[in-house]
Amino acid sequence: MATALPDAYVYDHVRTPRGKGKKDGRLHQATPVWLLGTLLRALQRRLALDTALVDDVVLGCVTPVGEQGADIARTAVLDADWAQTVAGVTQSRFCASGLESVNLAAAKVASGFERLVVAGGVESMSRWPMGSDGGAWFMDPRINAKLGFVPQGIGADLVATLEGFTRADVDAFALESHRRAAAARAEGRFGRSLVPVHDIAGLLLLDHDETIRPVVDERASADALARLEPSFAAMGAMGFDTTALAKYPTVERIEHVHHAGNSSGIVDGAALMLVGHAAAGAAAGLTPRARIRAAAVVGSEPTIMLTGPTPAVRKALAQAGMQPADIDLWEINEAFAAVPMKTARDLGVDLARVNVNGGAIAMGHPLGATGCIILGTLLDELERRGLATGCATLCVGGGMGIATVIERV
Repeated sequence: MATALPDAYVYDHVRTPRGKGKKDGRLHQATPVWLLGTLLRALQRRLALDTALVDDVVLGCVTPVGEQGADIARTAVLDADWAQTVAGVTQSRFCASGLESVNLAAAKVASGFERLVVAGGVESMSRWPMGSDGGAWFMDPRINAKLGFVPQGIGADLVATLEGFTRADVDAFALESHRRAAAARAEGRFGRSLVPVHDIAGLLLLDHDETIRPVVDERASADALARLEPSFAAMGAMGFDTTALAKYPTVERIEHVHHAGNSSGIVDGAALMLVGHAAAGAAAGLTPRARIRAAAVVGSEPTIMLTGPTPAVRKALAQAGMQPADIDLWEINEAFAAVPMKTARDLGVDLARVNVNGGAIAMGHPLGATGCIILGTLLDELERRGLATGCATLCVGGGMGIATVIERV
């Protein structure tokens, strides 16, 4: 007789603040290992956790070079003085890496192979800029041509063009992201999971998300957004528009509507989540906060690159026997404003239930960590509002999508 497989539960979530991803950002002097060590030690203290009970640490990192290279997960485990028996692995599914780590941890636990797994990710974008690791996608002309590569911003503008989203539409979405994030920070909604980062001497580096801008005057803020030049028009004129339009010949021209104010910010940050089955949690004296109901990944068209969330969500919901209307709150990563706008439209979801505390447009997108961050933010907000179900999803470089469905317990 077959033994029933265990459910995977989320026991806790911690994250650093997101620091501006430039040399004058307040997390620039903190190495990626230091960010992870800050969180590993915080998680251990919060839960009075015997780290010897943890089987593995699974981390996402999109640019695994330099200080972020050579399996930073294992390095961080040892540097944080966790039990030597705790293994560590680093992986990349581009922008989805942080959520992929959680889903891999859940699969390990649900298979019965492991009991407790820490999952998450890190990205120090001020120290190791996006693309530092190269790759055939960018550097091999044959691959570049065969796959019809264009920068993600071109794909975002193509999405907006196909959906009929105007510059005013995407700017309005961005302004609302800033407004929601500022309100959430002012009300302390991020306090449960946010762990301040100090330097080696104990001096505070950062205790809040650095790029949130208070929206004091909505008209002035809207005018400021309207004055920003499109970020990807020049790239498009260099030939990338032609490449994209060859895949989408029904489009006469791409309307370039995205810019720095309605696209995700470049930031530093890290996040961790503890996942395990019920028996392991009980043995460690832990109380579960949520059950991972379903998870899914899909491949999507690689030139436009950003349309994967919709099919990924539908695949995950089908696994769970659910419909979009069954989800109370959504986190749809704000890589570019058009992405959550399109995903919500596709799924028939009211934007009032999407990214209710703002998103990456306001707070930034630390590539390897973002997926774990938004899932943790989703869980915190479900608890704050007394709601039950949530879904987190991201578009992914190379044309992919990912989604995870959780239910409070």
